[in-house]
Amino acid sequence: MKHLEERLEHDLNEIRDQVASMADNVDKAIGDAIYAFQHCDVKLANDTVLNDLPINRASRKIDKLCHAFIALHLPSAGHLRLLSSVIRANIILERIGDYAVTIAREAIQLDCALDSHLSRELDRVGGEVRLVLSQAITSFNNLNADMARGAVGLSNQLETNMDSLYVELMANKEVEKVRGLMITMITFTQLKRVADQAKNLCEETIFSATGEAKTPKVYQILFLDEDNSCLSQMAAAIAKKAFPESGEYDSAGRLAADAINPDMRGFLEGLSIDLGSAKPTQVCATREDIAHYHVIVSLQGPAQDLLVCEIPFRTAALEWDVGDIPEGEDTEAYEALYSDIALRIRELMILLRGEEAA
Repeated sequence: MKHLEERLEHDLNEIRDQVASMADNVDKAIGDAIYAFQHCDVKLANDTVLNDLPINRASRKIDKLCHAFIALHLPSAGHLRLLSSVIRANIILERIGDYAVTIAREAIQLDCALDSHLSRELDRVGGEVRLVLSQAITSFNNLNADMARGAVGLSNQLETNMDSLYVELMANKEVEKVRGLMITMITFTQLKRVADQAKNLCEETIFSATGEAKTPKVYQILFLDEDNSCLSQMAAAIAKKAFPESGEYDSAGRLAADAINPDMRGFLEGLSIDLGSAKPTQVCATREDIAHYHVIVSLQGPAQDLLVCEIPFRTAALEWDVGDIPEGEDTEAYEALYSDIALRIRELMILLRGEEAA
């Protein structure tokens, strides 16, 4: 009996630790998203979008741990009530992470920083929201009902303050010019959320009926550079060799060179990586042409500088500073470049797919 009790406490503590870790990451995501929006920090915004993937994986792990706990220990009374709360809290935290992603994506779309008044209001509201979230997380982790009631009071006060802010914003003389657009955007956003939740429900139905789990996502990734003669070609080739099942990889340049760098081609062939009949390609001109890419990686400066169109809303853009293209047949320089790019690709794919990336 003692062994069973110890196992129960061990499994319960593991669930609590996983929830606490996920909550910390969600809190950080909200903070990063607000800062990115407030300061037009595109790099931080893109990082926030991608860092939601480990949060989603943590949510799925917590869900599995909870169901395994119920099946193994057949909990009753307090333990069952706790597991029920954890399952619901897990969903709530995952959704908050999604809200951070939405804020970050909006930050990427901003043309310039907010005016001083809006920036101050965002800083104030963001600070109050994070305070409420922090207290809510702490109260849940410690099962502190009094702290939870205090957080509810803070949340109610925040709602009142937000109502006043809405009134102030709507009283702006310029508001009529954008009111219709904002209402339309909000409506579309809500409709999309309905479709997303319907998709999630369908996936749960398929799993319940057949045991068929959701197919791991295959990520579409585009590597960019100035002329697609060397760096982006090498990156795509490395990714295809190292992670063939986790993604589909393309490369392109702001312009298209006449031919692939022969020294780079020779170096890769020495590693048994054959580029075959690949030729330099110029990146597609329209936003629609690149909208299917989940991630765009620039190896020569900001990705936006290599495109003639705006980066699509749901596409994350990364900038990798890998240095200059080696001159001539400098094997040592190519080896260093290869190792740098390979390490960055590994880190990216583990971020996207987790440790099971292949």
